[in-house]
Amino acid sequence: MRGIFVAARRDLSAYLNSMWGYVIVAAVLLLDGILFNAFALTDTPRYSADVLRDFFYFSFGTTAIASILLTMRSFAEERQTGTMVLLDASPLTDAQIVAGKFVAVMAMLALLTLGTAYMPALVGVNGKVGFGHVFAGYLGLLLVGAACSAAGMFASSIARNQVFAAVLGGAIVVFLLTTWMLARVSEPPIKEILAFMSLFDKHFRGFMNGRIEVQSVVYYLSVTYVFLMLSTRVLALRRWR
Repeated sequence: MRGIFVAARRDLSAYLNSMWGYVIVAAVLLLDGILFNAFALTDTPRYSADVLRDFFYFSFGTTAIASILLTMRSFAEERQTGTMVLLDASPLTDAQIVAGKFVAVMAMLALLTLGTAYMPALVGVNGKVGFGHVFAGYLGLLLVGAACSAAGMFASSIARNQVFAAVLGGAIVVFLLTTWMLARVSEPPIKEILAFMSLFDKHFRGFMNGRIEVQSVVYYLSVTYVFLMLSTRVLALRRWR
C-alpha cells in the first residue's frame, strides 16, 4: 500500500502543480454547467427526477472525456520526457505504479464530480430531490470514470505520445459506447455479448434513473480491472525489453 500511495502522491502532485489538471477540471465544469442550463433546466415545468436524469446523462459524457484527458499523460508523457527510466529503476512494482496512477486520476475525478454538486442542489431549490437518486447517479459517474480511466491508462501505456494516447483511449471508449449498435445487426450469442458490453445503454441508464444494479456495478469494476491488468502487463513487457 505504501508503494501505491507514493506513486499516487507523485502523480497527484503533477496534476495539481501544473495547469493541465486545472484546465481540464475548469473546462469540464464549464461544459457541465452549460449543458445543465441549456438542456436540463428549461422554462417548461418538469419533475425533479427528470431534470436529475438529464444532468447525469450529460455528466456521463463529460466524465468520460475528462477521464481520457487526464490519463493521456499517465505513461506517454513519462516516455516522452524520459522519466519512465526512473520509474523502471524504482523499487515499485508495475502493479503499484499502475495502481498509484489510477488512484491519482480517480482523486482528480472525485474532485471534479464534487464540483458539480451544486447542480442537483439547484434542482432542490424549486423541487424535491431524492437523495437516493443523487447517490446512485454519482456512484454511476465514478464507476464510469474508473472504467474510462483504466482504458485511457492502457492506451497511454502503449502509445508513444500523448496525442495518440488520447485518440486510442477515445477510440476504446467509443467502441464500448457503440457496441449496442453492433448488437442490433448481430446474431445470438454475439448479440447478447455486445449488448452487455455497452458502456452506457445497458448499464448506466439504471444509475441515471436512480437505480443501483449489481450487474452494472460488476460490469464497470470488471472493465476497470481488465484494463488495469493490461496496463500492468504492458509495463512488464517494456521493462524486460
